[in-house]
Amino acid sequence: MRRIAVNLAGRSYDILIGTGLIGRLGEFVSALAPTSIHVVCTDVVAPLYAQAVLDSCRGVAPTRLCTIPDGESIKTLATVSAILDALVSGHADRRSVLVVVGGGVVGDIAGFAASIYMRGIRFVQVPTTLLAQVDSSVGGKTGVNHAGGKNLIGSFHQPSVVVSDTSSLRTLAAREVRAGLAEILKHGLLADREYFDRMVDTLPQLLALDGDALAAAIAGSCEIKAAVVARDERENGERALLNLGHTFGHAIESLTGYSRWLHGEAVACGLCLAADLSARLGLIGPDALETIQAAVARAGLPVRIAGISRAAAFQAMRADKKAFAGKIDFVLLERIGQAVRRQVDDALVEATLSDGGFV
Repeated sequence: MRRIAVNLAGRSYDILIGTGLIGRLGEFVSALAPTSIHVVCTDVVAPLYAQAVLDSCRGVAPTRLCTIPDGESIKTLATVSAILDALVSGHADRRSVLVVVGGGVVGDIAGFAASIYMRGIRFVQVPTTLLAQVDSSVGGKTGVNHAGGKNLIGSFHQPSVVVSDTSSLRTLAAREVRAGLAEILKHGLLADREYFDRMVDTLPQLLALDGDALAAAIAGSCEIKAAVVARDERENGERALLNLGHTFGHAIESLTGYSRWLHGEAVACGLCLAADLSARLGLIGPDALETIQAAVARAGLPVRIAGISRAAAFQAMRADKKAFAGKIDFVLLERIGQAVRRQVDDALVEATLSDGGFV
């Protein structure tokens, strides 16, 4: 088992990475001395892991299960309310622990519920998708979507521990695995060229779910993100760089109704758009742009999009939570391994959107 520390003074916690960790979950939760345990997962994840989680935790404290529907469309305040109802009916108190099992969507929703129930109770992340294990389960961002944009309602609430069982990835569809690769590539692009190159070289092993390759990729991404979060927990500066590809990606998700594209697919396309815009500004050269596009394509992820209005994309990006006074704050690349924040002339953005398949 690998252990990576997220150092945040009184909110520090460990990320645990290894095989068979779901069966040991009670051991990790027991260290928190909970008065009760409240497990939240989706109706897709429940048949796979709920019983194992309940069996492991029942000897620790009274344990209850709350199941919610699956999919990005349920990332709403109504779903948060349903989880809060379950906590109330289950007599959760301030020493209770909420255990979230599943992908990034349920992690964000249930983490937000934990952040506001009794003004905040502890929660444990048990991510079961590659994307969640390398990114969304780490850093304490929680929240839900709004009709005006993705993740506009939320809070910062750090987990007590993250338990990433790599054996859970064997149940993923190939498309879900590829979606997780987008965040792995993103971390290398914004912070570590050597890691990026190594991940590109091992893409075949990652796609084949090789255990050693997966553990190394998850650990590498978590180390990059943990270091950034430790320096800027609430995204006042450097942490915003972790949004590389997301300004474009969130617009794609919003404009396609959160149904046509997985988050990682939208981010992958967003990485290519951010690289294209970086090249138009002269920050990176054509060789770097080609390298990034080739890596995304090799991972089986989309490089371009078709059929979305440029005007609608501009409107969506201006509503993004990273925009200020209507000005879009883009995360771009100075080189592979180094990201920067820039506001960019609309004409250059429109050219990037046009070449990226927007109409």
